[in-house]
Amino acid sequence: MRIPLQLFTSSGDQIGRSARAHVTCRYKCGEACWHEPGNSSDNPYFRDVLRASASRRAVLRSSAGAAVALGATSLLAACGSDSGSSTASSTTTSSGDSALPGMNFAAVAPNTEDALIIPQGYRQDVVIRWGDPVLPGAPEFDFANQTPEAQAMQFGFNNDFAGLIAVDGVSGHHYLVCNQEYTTEEFMFPGYTPKEPSEQQARISMAAHGITVLEVAATPGSGSLTPVVGQRNRRITASTPIRLTGPAAGSAFVTTSADPAGTTVLGTIANCSGGLTPWGTMLSGEENFNNYFSNASTVTDPATKENLERYSFEDDGDYHQWGRFDKRFDLAQEPNEANRFGYVVEVDPHDPASTPIKHSALGRLKHESATIHVVQSGSDAGTVVAYSGDDERFEYIYKFVSTRKMKTGLSATARAHNTGILDEGTLYVASFTGNEPQAIDGSGTLPPSGSFAGTGTWHPLLTVNPGGSARSHVDGMDPAQVAVFTRVAADKAGATKMDRPEDIEPHPRTGKVYCALTNNSKRGTEGEAAADSANPRNENKNGQIIEITDNHTGTDFTWDLLLVCGDPAEADTYFGGFDKTAVSPISCPDNVAFDPHGNLWISTDGNALDSNDGLFAVALDGDRRGETKQFLTVPVGAETCGPIIDRDRVIVCVQHPGELDDHSADNPASHWPDGGTSQPRPAVVAVWRDGGSPIGV
Repeated sequence: MRIPLQLFTSSGDQIGRSARAHVTCRYKCGEACWHEPGNSSDNPYFRDVLRASASRRAVLRSSAGAAVALGATSLLAACGSDSGSSTASSTTTSSGDSALPGMNFAAVAPNTEDALIIPQGYRQDVVIRWGDPVLPGAPEFDFANQTPEAQAMQFGFNNDFAGLIAVDGVSGHHYLVCNQEYTTEEFMFPGYTPKEPSEQQARISMAAHGITVLEVAATPGSGSLTPVVGQRNRRITASTPIRLTGPAAGSAFVTTSADPAGTTVLGTIANCSGGLTPWGTMLSGEENFNNYFSNASTVTDPATKENLERYSFEDDGDYHQWGRFDKRFDLAQEPNEANRFGYVVEVDPHDPASTPIKHSALGRLKHESATIHVVQSGSDAGTVVAYSGDDERFEYIYKFVSTRKMKTGLSATARAHNTGILDEGTLYVASFTGNEPQAIDGSGTLPPSGSFAGTGTWHPLLTVNPGGSARSHVDGMDPAQVAVFTRVAADKAGATKMDRPEDIEPHPRTGKVYCALTNNSKRGTEGEAAADSANPRNENKNGQIIEITDNHTGTDFTWDLLLVCGDPAEADTYFGGFDKTAVSPISCPDNVAFDPHGNLWISTDGNALDSNDGLFAVALDGDRRGETKQFLTVPVGAETCGPIIDRDRVIVCVQHPGELDDHSADNPASHWPDGGTSQPRPAVVAVWRDGGSPIGV
C-alpha cells in the first residue's frame, strides 16, 4: 500500500496543493493527492532528480494576500454584494472598444460567494440539475425519497463534460450530452455513514453515474435552453451494456464470470471530460475508475497486483463500497473487472437504442477527455487524430492517429463508417525536451530566451490494422497488454511525466493543441521527478497550460507554455508575455474550450488563490497573447466544468456545489441553485448577454 502523505501544517494551511476539499478527494479520486503517485518509473528524462531537488525553491508562499496584491493594480474591484447577487462588481479597465472580440466584458473579481457570478450585462438560468426528469415518466426529484429506479430516469450527479449536437431536422433543438463523473454520498443522503451505504443508497449512486442525452430547445432572443422530456433522451448508467472493441476485447485480461467472451461491459463510471466528433457523436473519458473497487489487497497474483498498483488501486480509496452489493466491484471475486474501465466511451445521441462503445485502441488510462482534429489537406486529408490526457500526477499525454479516413455528412452510412475510425490506427505517447534545460531550477524563473519552449516526440505504442489485427511497438508486451496496461507501455517508451494532464483540445482554426496541466504537489520532492522545461515549478500548486504545434500525423512537434498559472503578483507566474498587472489570477486549469473568435477558455478545479473556481478567456495571438480575463465564478465548494462557448451563450457544468469538509446533507454549506434552505444540487447553467447580443463583443 502506498504511504499516506501529510497534506497540512498544524495551522491548517495547505502545502503546495489546490484548495479542493478533502471530502471531494475521497469520492472523486480515492484520495490520490493523499498518497504516493502510482507512477514509480524512472524515465530517462528525469534521472538527475537529486541535483534539481537540492536547488528547488521553497514551498510557494501563501497566496492568502493575492487579492490584496492584485488590488494594487486596480484591475479588479471587490467581490459581489452581501445580498448574493449573481453579478459581481467589476471594473471595465480591460474591456470596452479596445477589448478583443469575445473578451469584451468586465472581468469578474475573485470571490467566495454562494452564487454563480457573471459579468454585468449578462443573465443566467439553470438548464438542468441533479434529479430533474430526463426520460418520459420520470418523477420529480424528491431528495428525501430517492430510489434507484427514479434516479435512472433523472439527471445524474456531478455533471462534468457538456456538449451540444444539433438534432437532425428540428431547428433550434440540440442534444445536450453530459456525463456524470462521480457521486458524493455524504451530500446525497441525510444521515449517511461514510463507507457504510445501504444497498438502496449504493444502487442510487450507480444510477447517478454515466452519461445523459437530453434534448433541449433554444429560446429565441436569449441564450436559455429548455429541456424536452421525450423519446430522444437517454440515460446511460453504471449498469448499461457497452461494447468493448479493439485489442483488449476478448483478451484474457477482460473476461469475467458474467462475460466470458470479454466483449460486453456493464456500465461506464468516473466519466470526466470528453469531446464531440465531426460525425455527430460524443466521446467521454473514464478517469478515476480505480476508487470504485474493493479488496485490492486480497489479490495475490504478482502480475495482477503490480498492474493494480500502477493504476493506483488500494483498499482505502474505495469510498463508494459498491462491492458489498455487486461482486463486479469486488476484486477478490472479479479481479478482471477493473480492466474493463478506463477507456474512451463513444455514444451516438441520434439513436437512443444504439450500443455505446469502449475503444481500447485508444488505450486504458485515466482519460480526462478525447478530442478530435481532422487533417484538412494533402494526402492525409480526412485522417482523424484523437488527443487525450491521463489525469494523475506524473502521467502522460497521448494521441491516436486513425488509418481509416473520415466520411463527410451525417447519413447513417457515414456515421457507421466514422464510428469505427477510432478502432483502426496508431496510439502514441509524448516526450518533451526543453530548449534550455540547464536554466530550469524548479523556481519557475523564465529561461534567458524569455519563454518555456522546446520540441517533442510521439512514441508509438500500438497499431491496430483494418480488420482488427494489431501490432505492439513495445518490447515484451503484446497488443492486448498495451491496450489494457497502457501506462506500463508508456513507461517503457520513455514518456515524459507531466503535472496532471487534464483536458487537451486542438484549436479548430490553427490546429494547435492546448493541454491543461492542473497541478502537481509532488513535483521536485524527494524521490520524484524534478522540474523540467514543460513542468518548471517544484511543488506546483497552480498548474500551467501547454501549447503544442503538432505534426498531427507525424511523430514530431514543438511546444511552449502559454500560461504558468497563479497569482500574477508572484514571480513564478507567466501569462504568455502579457502585462501581469492587467490579468485575472487563475489557478488549477482543468478544461479548455474555444470561442467563435479563436480565444481559449479555461475552467478551473481547486483554485489555490482563496477564491471560488471560475471560467477564464485567454487571448492566443499578437501583442495581447496571454491576456486572461475571468468571465464567471461558481458557487462555494464547486468546480467549473464542461464549458461551451458559442455566439449566443456560455454553458458551464457546476459540479459539487457546497462540497466542503465538515459539511454534508445534514449540514449543507451551499443552497445553490434553488436558494432558501434547499440542498445544493450539481447543475448545468446557461449564461447569455442581455438582449441576446453575441458573447463578449
